[in-house]
Amino acid sequence: MVPGAPVAGVGGSAATVTVVFGRRRSSTPSAWRTRHHWRVALCDEVRTSSAGLARGASWVRIDVAALERIEPGPAPELDPLRHYLEGSEADVAMYVLALDAVNFGSGWFPTLRKRAGCSGYFTVAWSIADRFRADGPWSVSDLAAMRADELADTLGQRRDHELIALYAQALRALGDFIGERSPLDLVREARGSAEGLATLLAAGMAMFDDRGFYKRAQIAAADLALAGVARWHDLHRLTIFADNLVPHVLRCDGVLVYHESLASHIDAGRLLRSGPQEREIRACAVHACELIARRVGASPHELDNWLWNRGQAPQYKALPRHRYRTVYY
Repeated sequence: MVPGAPVAGVGGSAATVTVVFGRRRSSTPSAWRTRHHWRVALCDEVRTSSAGLARGASWVRIDVAALERIEPGPAPELDPLRHYLEGSEADVAMYVLALDAVNFGSGWFPTLRKRAGCSGYFTVAWSIADRFRADGPWSVSDLAAMRADELADTLGQRRDHELIALYAQALRALGDFIGERSPLDLVREARGSAEGLATLLAAGMAMFDDRGFYKRAQIAAADLALAGVARWHDLHRLTIFADNLVPHVLRCDGVLVYHESLASHIDAGRLLRSGPQEREIRACAVHACELIARRVGASPHELDNWLWNRGQAPQYKALPRHRYRTVYY
């Protein structure tokens, strides 16, 4: 069972994509064994699910009056030093997909060896970027055969670290999913749709199948666009990428208010378990950001970038955020 897996109308027109669960080894569409049609658009599912959870939440509430405290920030961008953006389109696309395949583990981040001045995310992103610069990009076969000890050395981490084993598993799954295709083939298969690409990833790999949120599937589409290797007509369809940092910023800014016992648990630095508390935090963050995005006239994925970057400031880092060990964020 995948760790952290769950048990069981804003933003324009939805993408309609036929997706396949399971593994794909051929680059030809006829090789797909179509088992499931995504009848509810992925981003609509996130919005509807989050709004419902927010309405019935017991542990988290949205202070509507505080929504006005959130103001627009700079346009989203990827740091060209800590990300690999200078290669060919094919190599950069491989980097982005590989990075977002391991763009999780915030519950373990306090246990990682971090680069000076870097968060857990930037430690991983920069380490993989330096590997691509020094030795060239990973091939699909490299991904499919990824070993934890090799990856630990690349990332500068202990070889026996639990998170590194999960990262290696995620990269092997990505290699298997890509199969005979290339990363740019995946971009083309999405037919210009960010939501379509997110749907393909969520349907094709269990570690992207973050039901109700699809954080990493969505952020992969956004990152491919920021890296300049994908041009989507529907970026506005994406929601925020619900993790543990954006809700933390919203809490610090008074938008999200936690039940006293939940707040005490988080402030004590204790891990959350799978359950309604964790899901309410993420759902209320998604729904609050939908409301804020309407007010400021921005797309939710742009708002996510503003809030995530704000969360790098010392006043936010000084306060505990919720930690939950999952492969989804």
